[in-house]
Amino acid sequence: MTAAVAAKPTKAGPSRGRAAPLLGLVAWIVGIVFFLPVAWMVLTAFHSESDAATNPPSIAAGLTLDGFREFFGATSGASPWPPLINSAMASIVSTLIVLALSIPAAYALSIRPVRKWTDVMFFFLSTKMLPAVAGLLPIYLIAQKAGMLDNVWTLVILYTSMNLPIAVWMMRSFLAEVPVEILEAAAIDGAGLITVLRRVIVPVAMPGIAATSLICFIFSWNEMLFARVLTGVVAQTAPVFLTSFVTSQGLFLAKVCAAATAISLPVLAAGFAAQDKLVQGLSLGAVK
Repeated sequence: MTAAVAAKPTKAGPSRGRAAPLLGLVAWIVGIVFFLPVAWMVLTAFHSESDAATNPPSIAAGLTLDGFREFFGATSGASPWPPLINSAMASIVSTLIVLALSIPAAYALSIRPVRKWTDVMFFFLSTKMLPAVAGLLPIYLIAQKAGMLDNVWTLVILYTSMNLPIAVWMMRSFLAEVPVEILEAAAIDGAGLITVLRRVIVPVAMPGIAATSLICFIFSWNEMLFARVLTGVVAQTAPVFLTSFVTSQGLFLAKVCAAATAISLPVLAAGFAAQDKLVQGLSLGAVK
């Protein structure tokens, strides 16, 4: 019986080895399927409107930069820079505020847990259960009474409140992996709470902070519902500016794809720059 039990792991080993290439192939197929719409959008952005409107679309059509010239206002005169600056300001400032609030909150919920911390976590989660459109009218009326319509700071406040629950949940799971021995050593050396957060927690949890900040930045950059209703001309964001290419004259597919490609570049650049820390952060707490 002992020999039979010992032989079981050796039988499972080759089967797992044969399954690894198959799983890799499936992963590649899934990745390509998800990437194809993005690749098609980028390719269409370099086509003329007549080539982009053909059915079926022509892959071998000539390439042109007319869509990007239209987006940057070479022919229409509408500059995309104010909306891009508004999106960058609302996304970056709200992400910084979210990090400043979520790291101490996650510290209190993981490393120094408060009483009934699970209730606090579920409260944060419950704030995401209300559909955003359900709170649109009250938020609009409040912003109108406060004189905050068409103001980029209104978006900063909204994006902060929208991303804070997600950030607290993510940071709590990341900080739970911080070794307690490091904190005890810092406490023995006489480090206070601010010093521990700044010199111990932040460097150790930097991959998690990078992952959280990137996700909050992407959510803020892509948000359009509140920006479409609460802004007009002054605080218009990039996604709202993108909708201006859909006019009563029709849908200009090549121009829309060019605008979408240009607006997606900041998010892609941020993700590419932080991809190593993003992978490390999202894998924290995984079973190894």
